[in-house]
This record gives sequence, C-alpha cells and structure tokens, in this order.
Amino acid sequence: MELRHLRYFQTVARELNVTRAAALLHIAQPPLSRQIRQFEDELGVPLFERVGRGLRLTEAGRFLLEQSLQVTQRLDEMIEGTRRIGRNEKRWFGIGFVPSVLYGVLPDLIRELRADQSEVEVGLTEMISVQQLEALKSGRIDLGFGRLALSDPAIVQQVVMAEPLVAALPARASPGEGDGGDGGGRGRVGGDGRGGGDGEGPMAPAELARRGLILYPARPRPSYADHVLSLFRAQGLQPRVVQEANELQTALGLVAAGLGITLVPASVQRLHRDDVRYCPIDAPGFVSPVIMSYRAGDASPFLGRAVAWVRRQAEAPG
Repeated sequence: MELRHLRYFQTVARELNVTRAAALLHIAQPPLSRQIRQFEDELGVPLFERVGRGLRLTEAGRFLLEQSLQVTQRLDEMIEGTRRIGRNEKRWFGIGFVPSVLYGVLPDLIRELRADQSEVEVGLTEMISVQQLEALKSGRIDLGFGRLALSDPAIVQQVVMAEPLVAALPARASPGEGDGGDGGGRGRVGGDGRGGGDGEGPMAPAELARRGLILYPARPRPSYADHVLSLFRAQGLQPRVVQEANELQTALGLVAAGLGITLVPASVQRLHRDDVRYCPIDAPGFVSPVIMSYRAGDASPFLGRAVAWVRRQAEAPG
C-alpha cells in the first residue's frame, strides 16, 4: 500500500464520482479507476459499490475513510512541522512520558515550554521508561519522564520526586470486606495531593497482598509493574496477580468492575472517578519515583531551560 492509494481513495470517497475525483487529482479517469481497483484487490475487500451513475461506500470503505483521514491528517501535520523546523522557524523538542505523570509535573512543564510558540515545537509521545532510553539515544525525544531507574552511561537520570502510592479499590465494598480498613468511603485528594479516604485508615501491605492485584503495564517489561512487585517482595509478601492490563485507565476500569485492586501514584486521584476509591498504604517505602531522563552531554539551551524548571519545581516547598 502506498500513500497515493489512500489519497486517491479519499478523494473518490468524498466525491463518490470517479470523473470528478480525477479532475481534482489532475489525472485521467481510467488510470484512477485502475488504481482504485488495484487498491481493493490489495485489501481483498470492495470499498465502493455502484449506485446508478454514482458510487456508494461499502461498510469497509466507510471504516477505511474514517481511519485513513486520521492518518493523513497526522501525516500532514508532521510534514508541515518538518518544514517549519527545516526553515529554522521552530526547533523540535520531543518529550516521552509514562501516563501517570500527566497528573503531576508534566502539564505545568508543557505549558511553560509552549509559552513561546515561535521558539519551539513540543512533541509528546507516550512510552514506558525502557522505551524512553532508546528514544533518547536515537534522538527521537530530548527529555523523558518515567518511573523506573535504569543504568546507562549515555543517559542522565534524576529523581524529581518520590510520590506516595495509594491503593485503588472499587467504590462499593465487595462482600466480605469491612474489617480490613477499606470499607465504605470514597477517596479524595487532600491539600498535599496524597489523598485519603473519607474515614478510611491506611491499609497494610499484608492486607493488600491478600487481595487480587491488577498489574500494569503488562508489557513491555521491565516497567512500573516490576517496581510494584518489588515493593511487596521487600516486605516478604507475594501478591496474587489476577489480571494484567496495558494501560492505567484499563486497570482502574477493572478495579471498578470488582476484579481486584491496583496501586497507583497518589496524583492519579485527581481523576475523581466515582466508581473507584483510594486508600493510603501504611508502609513508608511504598512510593514511586518520578524520574527525569536526558542525553548526557546534551548542551541544548532549551533542554537546559526545561531541566532547570523541573528542578526548581522539585525543590520548591510543599
């Protein structure tokens, strides 16, 4: 499949007439018809059906049109951004991040970096810590925010903060709950971002380990999931993993459905989900670091500005 096939298909799909589409594409009608037939042969499904003197999209054609428009729109944005950067109108600055940092320091940093739109094009890519290191070394991103410390001489890592973990539980207690310190109340975010339950006391790691654990991300590893397991092992505990999920939101959805519990950074409580409550953990070591990573020796002034801003935020009182 080539990009021109998608462009041809999209034009015909909008016009529902090959002759008009050919005129817009500045090509003859017979070659365009051949290209569309070849495209359908390659996909193995019909995209159009004839209706009188016009065309109508099939179900497969409607699906492809919707999906392909998203692809080509993103491609057009990427091409335009590349041209701006190539003309020295803007500098590209890529940031990789794990989803949970979106509830903490990252949004403020993005606003800070984008304050001067004429200076830089900030790109954001969701990726786990291991992927961030490879992306940094290949130049795909310039700064990463993860939750896993990894040793690599080409990369500088700095702990921005050690964020407390909280247990995410179903909003409604399951049958049999009640004497484990987690019944009834819903979690709320306190003034310090740590949160707490309305009347709930902290839960001990041993109590958490007795419940089914929903672990995320399932892959690739190592990741935040391994960090959570290591915290239990340090307490001499082996939690029972009942489900693995690839996304934080999926894990919380499974918690709401009553499949088990999961551990999340305290800032995630800002989601304010009605079907999940949060409970503090009675163990000082149950924290998750937010780790900033960048290339060793990178003297970019813009990177220096970003790193300095994050450091100031980390050192700011309370």
